[in-house]
Amino acid sequence: MRKIEVCCTSVEDALQAAEGGAIRIELCSALGGGGVTPSTGLILSVVKSVAGALDVNVLIRPNDGAFNYSPSEIRVILEDIGFCRRAGVSGVVVGALTPDGDIDIEACRAMVNAASGMKLTFHRAFDVCPDPSGALEQIAGLGFDHILTSGQRAKAIDGAALIGELVEQASGRLVVMPGSGVNPSNIAEIERLTGASEFHSTARKPVPEICRRHVPELGFDEPSAGPGLVLRTSADVVRELIDAQ
Repeated sequence: MRKIEVCCTSVEDALQAAEGGAIRIELCSALGGGGVTPSTGLILSVVKSVAGALDVNVLIRPNDGAFNYSPSEIRVILEDIGFCRRAGVSGVVVGALTPDGDIDIEACRAMVNAASGMKLTFHRAFDVCPDPSGALEQIAGLGFDHILTSGQRAKAIDGAALIGELVEQASGRLVVMPGSGVNPSNIAEIERLTGASEFHSTARKPVPEICRRHVPELGFDEPSAGPGLVLRTSADVVRELIDAQ
């Protein structure tokens, strides 16, 4: 059966992902900016809410800027990884690059060491590496379990050719997981083009906005699904992702 990881930003999202049959979630905040590290309260609440139902991975990204980090930011990342281990998190989603876009081996090795015993996904920093084939070898050598990638394009369907090459190159040493724009209407085609077995999606659908005093022009929102609607993870969409032909 096709395996789905769902990107979640709340306890409710995580519960919907579990109900729909996801194998794992990636927990983050500020999805509109590509995701950053969620709060400690959210991490603890999600772990308690879905314990035993699916694996919980946590994105560790201190800001929504580039992927090269200062020494102080690396210290924050390592502290956050340590908290996740103590909280009972299954794995972390991390990565770091040099200013030229290559894998920052020293920083990544420190993250791997801090996450010893946990699952490791290299996040979409991979998609700005100038040499994706070489980067995959370095990431595999560091001991990562997964690479999340859109094939260095805005959407995974457009980067499917590269993703397929990476799946073949990985040859089971780690999982190359397509993400970005993966939905029930294109997942079967992405699967066919790439040979991937695991997929990353927000699995969202529009639901009514419950706030009666909603002033989007003040800039508080990420993009909505239309007037009076917001996007939220749906168990139905997760099931559609699993079953789409």
